[in-house]
Order: sequence, then C-alpha cells, then structure tokens
Amino acid sequence: MHAFSSLASVGLVSDTHGLLRRSVILALHGVDLILHAGDIGKPEVLDGLSAVAPVIAVRGNVDREFDFLPKTELVSINNHLVYLLHDLNALDLNPVSSQIAIVVTGHSHQARIQNKQGVWYINPGSIGPRRFKLPIALVKLRCEAAAFVPELIELPN
Repeated sequence: MHAFSSLASVGLVSDTHGLLRRSVILALHGVDLILHAGDIGKPEVLDGLSAVAPVIAVRGNVDREFDFLPKTELVSINNHLVYLLHDLNALDLNPVSSQIAIVVTGHSHQARIQNKQGVWYINPGSIGPRRFKLPIALVKLRCEAAAFVPELIELPN
C-alpha cells in the first residue's frame, strides 16, 4: 500500500491508450498525486504524467507491456483508503466493510461520479483517443479535512 498525507488534490485519469494531450497536462497542473486506472498504452504516458506529479497506475486490459504493474492498488490519502482498478466488474472486495472511501476505475470511457453507502465510485472517463461521442474527461479530487470533493473536468478535443 502507498500512503500519502497532507495532499490537497489528486488527479484521476484512465484510458489514455498511448495519447497524452497537452490539455491534460495543463488540467493536472498543481495536483499532488495522479492515479491512473489503466489502459495506459505507452510508457511515455506515465513519463509525461510523472513530470506533473507522482503517479500510481494499474494495468488495464490492453496493457500487455505493463506486466510489472498490478491489477489493483490500495492507496492511503490523508488517512482515507482509495482502491484503484481498471474494470469495476472486477471489484473483488466490499468497499464498505473494507473501509474504502473511494473506488477509482476506468474501462468504459464513460465518466461517472457516484456515492453509494458513503463510498465514492469514480470513473474519470478517458483522456485518450475519443471513443464514440464520449467527452475527453478526467477528475480532480480536492482533499478537504474530513471529505473528498470530486470535480469532473471535460477537456476540448
């Protein structure tokens, strides 16, 4: 498990599929940490994101050259647990009983922010090549004293 304290904001991204847009770098400027929920595509994507902030990433279903990355990660942010995986359908634990505050996923390319039973379920969408008519999107997570405040950010193509 990775543990971070005193973070003010975290960038949540997924499904880059080898493309790292300048608009993404600009949108993530100032975050303290980036969580990538898989389907990275190319190592250069992680290198580019790492120039903005430390990155924790999991392997997605197309990440064959990223065998060194785990399929899931547990991250402690300001003493709250965040569970990171690519596909929500592969969730292998009960977030409520595991005291998980946030579950971050990708895979569908559809951005979604929901709170169920006190757990945030966040899919930041895709920042890679446009799929269908879905927006290019990411989530910035403000880390406040007792809560997280997620903000969906749609970017120009």
